[in-house]
Parts: sequence; C-alpha cells; structure tokens
Amino acid sequence: MNGDYHASRLTEDHRRGAVWVALWRYVFRHRIAADACVLDLGAGYGDFINSVTARRRIAVDTWAGLADHVAPGVEALVTPVTDLGAIADDSVDFAFASNLFEHLPQDAFVLALREIARTLSPRGTLTILQPNYRYAFREYFDDYTHVAVYSHISLADLLTAHGWDVTEVRPRFLPLTVKSRLPVWPWLIAAYLASPFKPMGKQMLVVARPDDPDGPDPDGPAP
Repeated sequence: MNGDYHASRLTEDHRRGAVWVALWRYVFRHRIAADACVLDLGAGYGDFINSVTARRRIAVDTWAGLADHVAPGVEALVTPVTDLGAIADDSVDFAFASNLFEHLPQDAFVLALREIARTLSPRGTLTILQPNYRYAFREYFDDYTHVAVYSHISLADLLTAHGWDVTEVRPRFLPLTVKSRLPVWPWLIAAYLASPFKPMGKQMLVVARPDDPDGPDPDGPAP
C-alpha cells in the first residue's frame, strides 16, 4: 500500500547513523544497562540498535531488508509490532520506538502497546521518539504514510489511558529530520541536547512503563 517507502521517503543516509552514534554516546548509554535486552521497534536501517551496546539486541520491522542492515549480533525479526510472539514474556528491559507510531492507526498502536507490555521485564520501559504535532504541524504530512497525530500531551494521555505510567516527557527533544542542511557533528549534537533552548526541536521524547501489564480493555469497561 505504501509503495517503495525506503526508496522515496526513507532513503539510506549516513548522517542518520552519525546522529544515532552521538545519541548513544550522550543519552542512551546512560539509560541502558550492559546486561539489558534492548528491543528496537520499527528499526528501519538499524541505526539505533546498531549503536547500542547491550547483552541482547532485537530489531523489529515489517521491511524485508531489515536483516541486511543490522549489525552482527542483532536479532532481526520481520514482523508487525502488533505481533511480537517471537519475543518471550518479561524478557525486554528497554523497548524503543523512533518515528513509528504516527504511521499506525490508533487501534494498531493500542494493540502494539499491549504486546510491548507483555514483553517487558519488571524493570522494563518504553521510550518513544517521534514528531510532536504541536511544533511540527507544517511538515507533519509531508510524509505520506503518517496516519495519526500526537502531541506530547495527547501521547502521554493515550499511554495513561491504556495502563502505562508516564515517567518522562520532553516536548522538544530533537529537530525533526536529518534531511536539513544542518551538520551532524557530535559536539554540536551534544551542545543541542544540553541546551535548555531548542527552537528547532520538533520531536518529542516520552518514557513510560506498564502500570498494569495487561492494560485496561481497549473497548472500555463492561456495561
């Protein structure tokens, strides 16, 4: 249905890998333990998961080319995020989704949340990085596969409504895309992350953990 998305919209770009290496160095290595199992949802070219150092690394995507791009040692699962049956209960310590849930209808997002909650260990968390519509509304639908709209408020509210405890919200975490002409020098990324002023910040970061592993009934309480 979406055609050749990787050839038209999500082309391979070495700058994306450079950004994730810097994000690992300055952000995520402080959040992921060496003995953790890390799950990358909607992994694409594997830029995030390839940069991670952890005991176990799993990449999930519906794209058949996934296995050709992940690093040695990364387990590649070609499956929708609504079906994580290949991953055991309580086995994932750090689940991550970058620029994923805006591509899913909301009912599929809720199903994915239930699957993710099932896989998370007692210390497990879900970190979501994606466009914040409040700040990216002009460019949001330049991506023709975007079907859902979230701000940092609505995303946190949806998670809470479906049995998650939201522990961190950063409304302006990163610029929207690496397609701009801005350089991706590591020191510049570090300075941007450390700065309290982020006028170009259009991607949000939201962290949550399951409050109830099963979550409430997505159809609401019984009458």
